[in-house]
Amino acid sequence: MKDIFPLADKLRPLNLNNFVGQEHLTDKNKIITSFVKNRKLNSIIFWGPTGTGKTSLSRILVNELKFPSIEFSATISGISEIRKIMVKSVEVKKIEGKPLVIFVDEIHHFNKHTQDAFLPYVERGNIILIGTTIENPAFKINRALLSRIKILELLPLKTKDLKSILSKAIGFIKRETGIKINLSEDINNIIINYSNGDARRLLNLVEIIFNVYDKNKKIDKEFIQDIIQNKITAYDRTGDDRYQLISAFHKSVRNSDIDSTLFWLYKMLEGGEDPLFIIRRMIRISVEDIGFADPEALKLCLNTKDAYEYLGSPEGDLFLSQAAIYLASAPKSNSLYITEKRMKKIIDKYRNVSVPIHIINPSNLIASKKGAGKNYLYAHDFKEKTTVMKTLPNEVKERNFFIPNEMGFEKKIKKRINYWEKIKLILEKKK
Repeated sequence: MKDIFPLADKLRPLNLNNFVGQEHLTDKNKIITSFVKNRKLNSIIFWGPTGTGKTSLSRILVNELKFPSIEFSATISGISEIRKIMVKSVEVKKIEGKPLVIFVDEIHHFNKHTQDAFLPYVERGNIILIGTTIENPAFKINRALLSRIKILELLPLKTKDLKSILSKAIGFIKRETGIKINLSEDINNIIINYSNGDARRLLNLVEIIFNVYDKNKKIDKEFIQDIIQNKITAYDRTGDDRYQLISAFHKSVRNSDIDSTLFWLYKMLEGGEDPLFIIRRMIRISVEDIGFADPEALKLCLNTKDAYEYLGSPEGDLFLSQAAIYLASAPKSNSLYITEKRMKKIIDKYRNVSVPIHIINPSNLIASKKGAGKNYLYAHDFKEKTTVMKTLPNEVKERNFFIPNEMGFEKKIKKRINYWEKIKLILEKKK
């Protein structure tokens, strides 16, 4: 019998036409397609969960564009090896007329010092760096290097993508071995649900099924569950379910419903959702739905992120419960959210207004001659710590951009705003 395993390697797409999923990157006129069409390439980090196509897309770009390349694994490659290749990259570019593509799998395993070795060669255009990572690059990649690299996020594969890959796997096995694996729609759904957006996980399961099932018997649900050896959750992290559940969680917090908040939180966690995905939403909630009503909410969410990253799962999941309960029970205010929408309209209306001359710093001779800073009033020079000096352009007639409510600490913010308005009114009458 032919060697058909590992399926994840045998079925790896060699060109963009055979790649499945990530349409936000690979559809017509999207960034990956544009790279191939225009025969150009930039340094990239592919960020996303396992089994979503990071390595495949990296290799496809190199193959389609015919760039000289070399692969590293950050788990086994050392700094001395990298430095030798960096020096050689200068010569490669002279010979090939193209920069050397350095593909680094799991780049997050390189420490910041090792990452520094790439930086000057990326800046000079001697190499194009393509990295893959399951970790958030903002926390794992050198900031200077990050500023010179395009981050492309890959999402868990959708159900339709996994169905396509499963079909390809079954077809490949039949062509190579003559054996057809018959799977009912229910079994397909169990396999896809178990895969949790991960094509590699799906293909590994298909391998096990092929190796252990009795070719003369029907594959049933009991057989599949016996192979999986764990409870298959109803949570599908492959698209609609993911965003419906995070939305349900968000709305439950906004509605101050603690039971519902915890239900949807654990529905996601037990389904295998990335806790950092949930924490990112909680950080947003802390400002969009709570804001100044309880400024401590944002601090707690940021601390939750740090604490979870320190401990990881399952121990760190408890931090998410703490943050979720705090957010749901906190006083609520969407004043900041409303202000944001209001300000975008205001700025669009007054896009071309200039800064009033009296609050421009006279930092150079030309500005000074134009009257920059003339008649500027320094608030700290006055006992009231404010003045009647206008700091908005005259063209802007609207006022009260931020309107606080009476909930929690925001009530104090409202008192502070009213205090300054009262002082300014008194000073205006004294003029």
